[in-house]
Amino acid sequence: MSSESTSQAPPLNLPHREFVQAYGEGRIIVNFDPQASAKFLSAMLMLPLFVMPVLGIGVALALSGWIWTGLLVIALGIVVPRLIKRGAPHFLMQQILDDEGIYRQAVHAGILQLVRRENT
Repeated sequence: MSSESTSQAPPLNLPHREFVQAYGEGRIIVNFDPQASAKFLSAMLMLPLFVMPVLGIGVALALSGWIWTGLLVIALGIVVPRLIKRGAPHFLMQQILDDEGIYRQAVHAGILQLVRRENT
């Protein structure tokens, strides 16, 4: 999850087991594309399917007389998905270390780049 400039080193393609071991030993740097990781996480968690009903419930509450409660639910329906997307690289890193399937999907989607750490 580093943002170090690593333009000189070619990207790596590692199997999951080697990736976990190399990351644990600090031999690689993992760079995430923030926008792509937010889209990937949104699709993985099906956030649009969560947002629409929450917004609908908020509107229904506001129209039925519970104005402040409805506005609060609407605000939560807007803010929570944005916070989840903002933290996508960190969340995905934890998931990628634990799940080989998610690692393969992330590599295939191009949301992460593995670079060998240079010894300094």
